Amino acid sequence: MARLVPRLTDPGPGRLPRSVLVLGGTSEIALATVRRLIARRTRTVWLAGRSAPALDAEAARLRALGAEVRTVAFDALDCGAHESVLGKVFAEGPVDLVLLAFGVLGDQAYDEREPLNAVHVAQTNYSGAVSASLVAARALQNQGHGSLAVLSAAAAERARRTDFIYGSSKAGLDTFTQGLGDALYGTGVHVMLVRPAFVTSRATAGRAVPPLASTPGEVATAVELGLRRHSETVWVPGALRVVTTALRHLPRGLYRRLPL
Repeated sequence: MARLVPRLTDPGPGRLPRSVLVLGGTSEIALATVRRLIARRTRTVWLAGRSAPALDAEAARLRALGAEVRTVAFDALDCGAHESVLGKVFAEGPVDLVLLAFGVLGDQAYDEREPLNAVHVAQTNYSGAVSASLVAARALQNQGHGSLAVLSAAAAERARRTDFIYGSSKAGLDTFTQGLGDALYGTGVHVMLVRPAFVTSRATAGRAVPPLASTPGEVATAVELGLRRHSETVWVPGALRVVTTALRHLPRGLYRRLPL
């Protein structure tokens, strides 16, 4: 594979990445983030995902913004291939940011009746993310710098009757990412956990929009600020942190009466 355009070896604290690898390359949140980063500093992008036609279409749009873009076949559930797939990307040169943005919402009512569907949600959102995160973290550590940004969700903070299957998978990922960040502290690798509220997107079309909902663009703005500040946790919107803290400490009997 031909080598991509040269990149700086380390963006440094407060500086945005010149090279980005997106795991979940058709995610609206990830693409909004990449567009924002391209407008500022990013010049090299890898979009990794399962759908080649969709990846190619998004890659063409990003190239029109002035970035060098490659697509990579990546399946979150094929954990055995993660090391090989990511290894080929890192062999091209340093990666300043790995953005882990894949995941599935599932359908709570249906998944409760069909346990294998619930397992699919758990395996994608947790097992696949754990595998990809560890592989990416080791590659970043080997090159001596870089950031790993993981999209979690506010739903990870406390189980809700309406989405506890999805929420539990994100809770596992959330805890894992915090621990990974602690394990990599001082190594030159920055781990950032992103906790958005409900995000209006294609994936959530048709669902009721709750208070404190955000858009992919708003999440992208928060991710950029988090990278500049070298944040460990980013809430979107910021007020969500106060709300979830209050909900987390409500007595269980009262909490289950809330329309959540």
